[in-house]
Amino acid sequence: SVARSNTIQTVRDYVTRMCTDVPGMKVLVMDAETTGVVSMVFTQTQVLQHEVFMTDTIERQAGEKMPHLKACYFVRPTAENLRRIQSELREPRFGEYHLFFSNTTRDGMIQQLAEADEHEVVQQVHEYFADYLPVTPDLFHLNVGSIAGLSGSVWEQAVFDRLHQGVCSLLLSLKKRPQIRYQRSSEVAQRVAETVLGTMDADPDLFAFRRPDVPPLLLIVDRRDDPVTPLLSQWTYQAMVHELVGISNNRVDLRGAPGVDKELQQLVLSADQDAFFADNMLLNYGDLAENVKGLLDAFQAKTKSTKNIGSIADMQQFVEAYPQFKKLSGDVSKHVTLLGEINRLVESQQLMEVSQVEQELACTEDHSSAVTEVLALLRKPSIADQNKLRLVLLYALRYEKEPSNRIDTFCDMLGADARQAVSQMLAHCGAAVRSGDLFSNKTWLAATKKSLQRNIKGVQNVYTQHSPYLAQTLDALLKGTLTETQYPHLGSEPPTAGAKRRAPVEVIVFMVGGVTYEESRYVSEMNTANPGVRVLLGGTTIHNSASFLEEVKRLPSAGGGAGPPADGQ
Repeated sequence: SVARSNTIQTVRDYVTRMCTDVPGMKVLVMDAETTGVVSMVFTQTQVLQHEVFMTDTIERQAGEKMPHLKACYFVRPTAENLRRIQSELREPRFGEYHLFFSNTTRDGMIQQLAEADEHEVVQQVHEYFADYLPVTPDLFHLNVGSIAGLSGSVWEQAVFDRLHQGVCSLLLSLKKRPQIRYQRSSEVAQRVAETVLGTMDADPDLFAFRRPDVPPLLLIVDRRDDPVTPLLSQWTYQAMVHELVGISNNRVDLRGAPGVDKELQQLVLSADQDAFFADNMLLNYGDLAENVKGLLDAFQAKTKSTKNIGSIADMQQFVEAYPQFKKLSGDVSKHVTLLGEINRLVESQQLMEVSQVEQELACTEDHSSAVTEVLALLRKPSIADQNKLRLVLLYALRYEKEPSNRIDTFCDMLGADARQAVSQMLAHCGAAVRSGDLFSNKTWLAATKKSLQRNIKGVQNVYTQHSPYLAQTLDALLKGTLTETQYPHLGSEPPTAGAKRRAPVEVIVFMVGGVTYEESRYVSEMNTANPGVRVLLGGTTIHNSASFLEEVKRLPSAGGGAGPPADGQ
């Protein structure tokens, strides 16, 4: 069972079953959300291999009638989709309808469909729980870009319902009925925990799965406890691409990049469908460049070319000079193109220099040298404003309580927008809001232990010395030492006096407010290092620094307090 929780395989099995359950030529109709889900596990070509004549979207207005075709609907069970299907059934375009909903349907929904099916064209209705986007076997997200509607005095129920439904769908698809722990300091985490438990209790038959000796654990945490990780420059392949260019549903858009061939402007980056990416996505920049060069060397050996390839620019020129190389290896030219664009951005934004200071701010308590280093970069006209802002935010998060901090001075240098961003960040993710010891500086013991670790470890790479706060949380969880006061259990009977709960071997972490590829890399490495333990990481979205800053700006203005309306507390 530990090996079974593969989200990509689970979702792919659902889609395959849908297509094979409906024999003959068919149209696959999806909504905007389920189109994204399917695109994570199948290419267009793979979908067409299942006798899918064409794909369509439910949002599109009705087209011509095709009574010889069967319609296979895969959509979310929303009121809007129900309305669209009802109107379609009153004037059916297709000969048969096979309806698959990506989550549990609400009471009365089936009855409403039956009433609309006057022509008796609906053959079957099923619930296939694929209401989330699987990215790798260890990572999923819900495609909810913002949860700003769940803070301050507003409470957008539709956003909250999406989180609740997404988590329930994941548990049902993996056939898990877990124990639940949540981050006590986060009202949203607590509410998600309570509603998920409520759903499991209300429908015990639906969640009646085989119970292993040690039950799986669902841990619900909040992004606000670690605002540092999403602000940092990244130096491993998948994380770098997301930070510098952006990855959306496994797609990378290079249309704005200079000198990129038209056929390479929109790329698919999927570990599942690209062996080179699967092998290299967690590697650092230097090793990646070596491996891309290795691919080119292999091609040169085949074509007996003797061109010397010494730099990333040489690699790009080589790919352009040999059109047959492009045909021979679509994947390789894709990675050479991406590496070239990443390299251009790293150099033009002077990210090596910026990142070194970011890492110092994230990992070292040394106020006077922090002031000197940040000041030096703020005075450099060649450093982009968004990178200056990230440095000031990291500085503010670490030194907000330092009596002689220079937050004001730095904000003056950057202007009113930066001041607003800093004040938002501290109001929503500052020391007063966070529950953990993010910088390992709350106690003398934590600080001493940290400085000793640094000296012993002899950090191998100055650019990747930071490890996300989630690492400490998971470490404590798997050792059985995660405190009940900060992460209480919900709804499961406490162990009898003197008995200790067994540490879980199967953990699903759900981060309200979004996860990062740095955290995903940590989880992936952790799973590889501990074969007896399986951690699956998910969140509302996958952030890079730009999307995280956008989210912070959307939050209610500083001073507005955070949290949903109180229930008479």
